[in-house]
Amino acid sequence: MPLPKDMLLSLGILLITVGVVMVLCAGGSHLSAPLFGVGTFVSLGGMGLLVSGLCLAMKNLQVAVPGHFLLHPRTGTRFSPQQALAIQRRLDRIRREMSEDSVSRNPEPEPSLPSTPPPWTMEPPPSYDTVMKSQEHSQQL
Repeated sequence: MPLPKDMLLSLGILLITVGVVMVLCAGGSHLSAPLFGVGTFVSLGGMGLLVSGLCLAMKNLQVAVPGHFLLHPRTGTRFSPQQALAIQRRLDRIRREMSEDSVSRNPEPEPSLPSTPPPWTMEPPPSYDTVMKSQEHSQQL
């Protein structure tokens, strides 16, 4: 039978206190090494009980803090079978309507290209000789 969290916290604090007193009493003489070891062992056991009691207290804290999102599981993420069926039917109907719209509409034809190109409206480029002469002239200046 697991101990309640209050009992674990109290017993943990008591064992830590007893262990620290034993370690302090053993610290005066170097002949009481077993007392030092037992004190250390008892205080570490008390620390373990204290930590487990705190973990239980934090686990049960979710009820005490109703609005905190980290301490509660997410709600509203599951649908009842009736809701799931209704949602699925609605999505299927929307998909059918979308596919019928895309099939029933005739795509607009792309404009065809004219058979002859438009008339040339730009002046012809300068000849090679003209370009070379203008470059030589600009380099000499």
